Amino acid sequence: MRYSEEVKQFIAENIKGTRTREMVKLVNDKFKTQFTYVKMRSFMKNYNLKNELPKALPKGKPSKLYSQEIKEYIASNYKGIGPKEMTNLLNEKFKTKYKASQLAAYYKNNKLNSGVSGYFSKGHEPVNKGKKGVGGWKPTQFKKGNVPVNHRPVGSERTRVDGYIEVKVADPSTWRLKHRVIWEKHNGPIPKEHVLLFGDRNKQNLDKDNLILISRNQLARLNQNNLIQKNSELTRTGIIIADLKIKISDRKRSVKS
Repeated sequence: MRYSEEVKQFIAENIKGTRTREMVKLVNDKFKTQFTYVKMRSFMKNYNLKNELPKALPKGKPSKLYSQEIKEYIASNYKGIGPKEMTNLLNEKFKTKYKASQLAAYYKNNKLNSGVSGYFSKGHEPVNKGKKGVGGWKPTQFKKGNVPVNHRPVGSERTRVDGYIEVKVADPSTWRLKHRVIWEKHNGPIPKEHVLLFGDRNKQNLDKDNLILISRNQLARLNQNNLIQKNSELTRTGIIIADLKIKISDRKRSVKS
């Protein structure tokens, strides 16, 4: 059976991180096609498309601590999501009470590499390594009331090594991520379990319309399916697709229960 270029492009753009049966439903619902599991597998093979999901769940049988459903969720979403963030996602989605240490152990035992690290890469050296201050430190260098020569006033900005811009909001040294300050100025506090996304992936673009508030659950789906684009409108479309995937997953779970 011949499929339109629109159908082919949709599958090619969304197959990564999407299970075959889930893709069948996504395509059939959107384009009113009649894909079956076998036809979708054949289509993927013919066009050399892979969802890049693990072929099997991590070792170990489902347990009282980690149900089959939770193991599948972790296996589908761990890339780009570290143990701490996964803990928050699971507790929010499944109403569990995991601790970050438990998920850290789970990642380690099952050899899951999220690709996320909170540490400096090997070989990294702090910019002040070996430095003891200009001219050496003196007991009278910082007398009470003295303003250090390197003091920066409130409102100053700096760019972190990871590309994020920070702004100084209070003395003596209180800095905040500038994109969060801008968003909160226009919209109020960022809700719990939500994050801000740069619509075009450019951390230097602080236009308020480029900042998108999403839940951590949405973020997991976006990362899983590579839906964060270099174009803000395309990323917003990706969020709609992510929401659809979440609804499908929730519906399947409710049917099982």
